[in-house]
Amino acid sequence: MDIKLELVTLPVSDVDRAKAFYVDQVGFNADHDHRVSDEIRFVQLTPPGSACSIAIGTGLTDAEPGSVKGMQVVVDSAAEVRDALRAKGVETSDVMEFPWGTFIYFSDPDGNAWAVAAAVHVRAGMAMAPSPSVNGAAASPSAASISAFVAASMPRVASAKRIDMSLVLAHQSSTEA
Repeated sequence: MDIKLELVTLPVSDVDRAKAFYVDQVGFNADHDHRVSDEIRFVQLTPPGSACSIAIGTGLTDAEPGSVKGMQVVVDSAAEVRDALRAKGVETSDVMEFPWGTFIYFSDPDGNAWAVAAAVHVRAGMAMAPSPSVNGAAASPSAASISAFVAASMPRVASAKRIDMSLVLAHQSSTEA
């Protein structure tokens, strides 16, 4: 049985401003913009080529605007997307290289954080990085590289909480065995 992710709600403070940002600057398609009632407005936006959309609006969520971190899209070239976003006035990070891919990061006007990934390997529309091997044995990413990835993709979370990378690596080792 297939289970496909279709819609993720992002909390925003100004629906029109967020819609303009995602459509005019980021390049998402505006699929729907419906005022369901005086309390509910539903706007569905989809990245080009994606089967999953985001929903913004009023009356959709109790989450604080800007509280979503770690949204990710997959592209062929993170550098090309960085250049296109910057040309449209979107502030982005520099390109960051990791063993599992090349990334850039940006946030919407409320602070919802996005990663743009050009993965090492893409299969069936999902970013997947094959585990590198050292002398035939699978090698895990270092704690430093994982910490750098977390800090870059979720800056507020990473700065607010200390992440014990030994627990992350221990969990990864136990799931690979």
